[in-house]
Amino acid sequence: MGDSLSAAYGIEQEQGWVSLLAERLEGDAQVVNASISGETTSGGAQRFADIIGQRQPDIVLLELGGNDGLRGLPPAQMRANLATIIEQSQQAGAEVLLLGIDIPPNYGQAYRDAFTGVYHSLAQEYELSLVPFLLEDIALNQQLMQSDGIHPTADAQPIILDNVWPALEPMLEETYRASSQ
Repeated sequence: MGDSLSAAYGIEQEQGWVSLLAERLEGDAQVVNASISGETTSGGAQRFADIIGQRQPDIVLLELGGNDGLRGLPPAQMRANLATIIEQSQQAGAEVLLLGIDIPPNYGQAYRDAFTGVYHSLAQEYELSLVPFLLEDIALNQQLMQSDGIHPTADAQPIILDNVWPALEPMLEETYRASSQ
């Protein structure tokens, strides 16, 4: 459940990190990409009840917030929307992996701290696994970013998956063990 960073914006769908994840899992798990470019946490929260009801996932990868930050929306609003999605996931029996994002420095350090703090506080409050920054080792490398400076290139997608994998793999193993018993 994400925005353009997970919807393969500006590249071929099969090059995106979510498609690469599906390839890595080789059919051991079904991956559903419910990401939409431009999605905010508010839009995600509005769509999520239908998605979780239809799909009934074991694990939800939650990657939203970047568009809230780029629009300068209040971090408290973003937090409330993400908390709604987390609570709906947990009520449906799904584990949540929270994928954090950062925003450019020109938004000011106080806003950035409040923004990134949302991910850390939610992870702590709901006892979630957290990838603190999805674009670690990518965002400041112009070779790995599209010309807009916001979206990663196709070459960056395997790195994104490598950023997610250490937190996701134990969740997959736990889910697999539980389903095989």
